[in-house]
Amino acid sequence: MGQETWPCAHVPSVAGDVWHWQLEAMHVVSRVRSDLRARIAHPSVSTSSTEDARDGLLLVFEELASNALRHGGGDVRALVVASSAGWLLDLSDEAPDRPPVPAVDRDPSLGGMGLHLVAQLSVDYGWEKRPGRKHVWARLPSGLQPIEGFGGRVPEPRAPEIPRD
Repeated sequence: MGQETWPCAHVPSVAGDVWHWQLEAMHVVSRVRSDLRARIAHPSVSTSSTEDARDGLLLVFEELASNALRHGGGDVRALVVASSAGWLLDLSDEAPDRPPVPAVDRDPSLGGMGLHLVAQLSVDYGWEKRPGRKHVWARLPSGLQPIEGFGGRVPEPRAPEIPRD
């Protein structure tokens, strides 16, 4: 089977509070994650979302941020828009010709399953190529509203066959 890419789709426009960060290196991801955790712990956010949804946002942020630094590079930027329905997470890098590719037929112990996790936790997701930049995004639910448009468009990860005696 050939490699399947993340769905190509424009970054949605979402109204809400906008937070953004520069990610110069991998060690910055944990600092930004801590800042994001503090922002979503504020009563204005925490009362309009569930703890599971906030944990999901932090996990998706970490997966997309590390992917942007590992596979994209250059000037990596993170943007989060907090709305009443949830969050839009947009990670951009300077590798517009390298789309995100979910792992298929890989042993999960070898890693590379982050995009599958992002797909499972998101209401919608995709990537967009812009001049000089790639944007990989995900919309995550607040946990308090019904989830619409939840669909698995990413191939299911499959572990290799284990021979039986």
